[in-house]
Amino acid sequence: MTTSLMATPRRRTIPKLNENHYGRLLAKVHPVVIKTEEQNERSLLRIEALMRKVPRSPEEDALLELLMQLSEDFERGRYKRNTATPMELIRFLLEQRQQSPRDLWDVLGKSRVSEILSGTRPVTKSQAVKLGRFFGISPAPFVFPLEG
Repeated sequence: MTTSLMATPRRRTIPKLNENHYGRLLAKVHPVVIKTEEQNERSLLRIEALMRKVPRSPEEDALLELLMQLSEDFERGRYKRNTATPMELIRFLLEQRQQSPRDLWDVLGKSRVSEILSGTRPVTKSQAVKLGRFFGISPAPFVFPLEG
């Protein structure tokens, strides 16, 4: 008898919904494609109420997911996001941690920190890895612009 050492991937099980219960929830809430701030605010209030409810039924989870998607779609189209440069991200993270560029000297070297923060030199991949370790985040946003 042979045994496989490879783990089988876990599949996310989707609970079966009670169509009657879900239908009643939909009839009560009347979710629609959000087109106005007022509709979005109402949807956000419903989302908050559902998030506070513990435990939730599978039907309530499905409704919560639907409302969140509708709100996210509205906000993505409504609010344009600026792209943060690696320099801006580093400054932001330092500020959030109440640190200064000097705290990065041991990580990258004094001259490199100055060049990166002045915008005269881009962050290399190896520097991004070091910055990711220092800040405890993925190195990717230090190399590629970050959607904020």
